[in-house]
Amino acid sequence: MELWDAYDKDFNKISNVTLIREEPIPEGLFHLVSDIIVKHTDGSYLLMQRDKRKYFGGMWEATAGGSALRGETSLECAVRELREETGIESDHLTEIGRVRSHNTLYVEFLCVTDCKKDSIILQDGETIAYKWVSRNELISMKESELITERMQKFMEELQS
Repeated sequence: MELWDAYDKDFNKISNVTLIREEPIPEGLFHLVSDIIVKHTDGSYLLMQRDKRKYFGGMWEATAGGSALRGETSLECAVRELREETGIESDHLTEIGRVRSHNTLYVEFLCVTDCKKDSIILQDGETIAYKWVSRNELISMKESELITERMQKFMEELQS
């Protein structure tokens, strides 16, 4: 059973309230998710293809990430998720934004890395492929290929 801390809409943790994955989140409460955009020092971006059995299966994501476990900060979650989903070990992450959507609070991080590009490790049940793409390739991806409105917003910001 995966347990999460509860937050208010302003990203403040609510003491003594625990949420349980797969159970409805009560009105006015939120859970925390960390997303990590991985940019190589050569300027390319890491895309991960979601396992076909998952929601949005087969689509590409410009982030690694997931829910913060009870007691984790957004940064601790980001470091763990980055390692689990890509094999990249880094604690040099920069927070680049926060977004509230439905009952989820997203903290967006940027990881700039010089890792070996062929060293990415896929997480069984989460991802089935990866690729490194240029900024222009990322921007030109269709909505049917790249998942979520947040990723579309990120693409728009890359264009400016």
